[in-house]
Amino acid sequence: MTDHTREPARAPEDLAALFNRRANAGDVEGLVALYEPDAVLAAGRVVATGHAQIRSFYADLLARKSDFPAPETPPPLRNGGLAMTFARLPNGAFSVEVAREQPDGTWLWAIDQLKLAPPKG
Repeated sequence: MTDHTREPARAPEDLAALFNRRANAGDVEGLVALYEPDAVLAAGRVVATGHAQIRSFYADLLARKSDFPAPETPPPLRNGGLAMTFARLPNGAFSVEVAREQPDGTWLWAIDQLKLAPPKG
């Protein structure tokens, strides 16, 4: 699949579904395309900045894991051209992202905090 055939996120709430489809398809480039060029992704002790590092992170992840269950995705919190998106995985972990509206009206993640552990209780 090439970039020009990939469906863009027309709203911030589209990003999680696009992520899930592309991850389950093993589409590293499709995952990278969901991020701004200088986006920051944090997953545990790993912090990836920019497309090259995000690509490397997802190439490694997809080489080890092939099943990505659909997350629960509450509605995003929006403020103009910014949105905070959320995803809760079936194991209780969740992620929080900041999406930004692009000049063409599509949405990309600028910040992605993956795999926050559920509160201990």
